Amino acid sequence: MLSPSLLQRRWLLVIAVSGFLVVALGAFAAHGLKPYLDVRAQNWFELATRYQMWHTLALLGAVGLLETGRGFRVAAWGWLIGMLLFCGSLYLMAVTGRTSLAWITPLGGTAFLVGWSGLLVASWRLTVSRSHQD
Repeated sequence: MLSPSLLQRRWLLVIAVSGFLVVALGAFAAHGLKPYLDVRAQNWFELATRYQMWHTLALLGAVGLLETGRGFRVAAWGWLIGMLLFCGSLYLMAVTGRTSLAWITPLGGTAFLVGWSGLLVASWRLTVSRSHQD
């Protein structure tokens, strides 16, 4: 079995922290914060945890490919920045009620799209390079 590179080990640490946090935050919101959050804030929190979990899993899937091309690193960074901005702004709005933070959310959504575009480009390049080798 190959041992993971330093880059992969660092990303695995980020993924583990994100996975832990999303479960802890989801449980905290469902049990500890629910009496204090209105329906809109609960929806923001739920949306944030859903997006964080999906992108944590996407990072986990991509970690083995990080060293195969720049596109995979763009994907990973886009997803991480997206989680921080998109999910982070929704968490903060839910807990503080400060909707003035809403301008940050689309920046995070854009970062998610950059990440998925990076994956698309990297996958395309792998497909094209493999077809030229066959």
